[in-house]
Amino acid sequence: MIRLGKHNPRVKALSRLARRRHREKEGKFVAEGPHLVAAALASAWPVEGVYFTPDFAAQKGEALALAQQRGVPLYELPTEVFSRVAATETPQGVLAVIGIPEVALEALLRPEPPLILVVDGLQDPGNLGTLIRTAQAAGATGALLLAGTVDLYSPKAVRATAGAVFHLPVVQDLPWAEALRFLQAAGLTLVVADPRGETPFYAADFTGPVALVIGSEGAGPRPEVVKSASRRVFIPMPGGTESLNAAVAGSLLLYEVVRQRQRF
Repeated sequence: MIRLGKHNPRVKALSRLARRRHREKEGKFVAEGPHLVAAALASAWPVEGVYFTPDFAAQKGEALALAQQRGVPLYELPTEVFSRVAATETPQGVLAVIGIPEVALEALLRPEPPLILVVDGLQDPGNLGTLIRTAQAAGATGALLLAGTVDLYSPKAVRATAGAVFHLPVVQDLPWAEALRFLQAAGLTLVVADPRGETPFYAADFTGPVALVIGSEGAGPRPEVVKSASRRVFIPMPGGTESLNAAVAGSLLLYEVVRQRQRF
């Protein structure tokens, strides 16, 4: 264990990872809180260091024990310094710096039949994290985040995944033309959630290889994505609500896939 002061270069590097451009440049992000840190350490992801307060160390929790088992470097920070680098208003005393792994597109296709969540332009990190969490719970084989979508590795999005980020293969910042070529070559049916769609979502066939597209909160999927769809589905709203939260809409469609494939 190494004790760090506020002027240590590692502390300054932690602060820089709050910004997307630095996360992308360095290929790292921060996961904060005992549950997320333990989940990262229990996965195969590259954890580069665990940072914690003296009070957290006194609790002798699972996260530090797992870090010691894996041989991950441990760094103790004064409480006031930890509070400055933490992204949460009420820090829980532990965070980890984690390397972002390279994910090949083909990794999103296994096991058969593939179910890929495609996210187009979503801007709320909490919604994105919730969608990733739901996709992993529903047995999706992976997720494609199109260029223009909020960063999955922002602190709020990572928290909203509740650890699912360490289990679901995700490729992000992919141009639509490249994504479309991949999906078509893999033989996936492209189903777009669209309020103006022609088929209610429960009437669509999701039993085969499917790519399910969820668009941005306000505008929905971009026109070129909708134009490329094999099928456009809508969620009936007899109560007259104009639209649903993107994470709620995506969750409904993902679990319709579960219902059809498992024949409940």
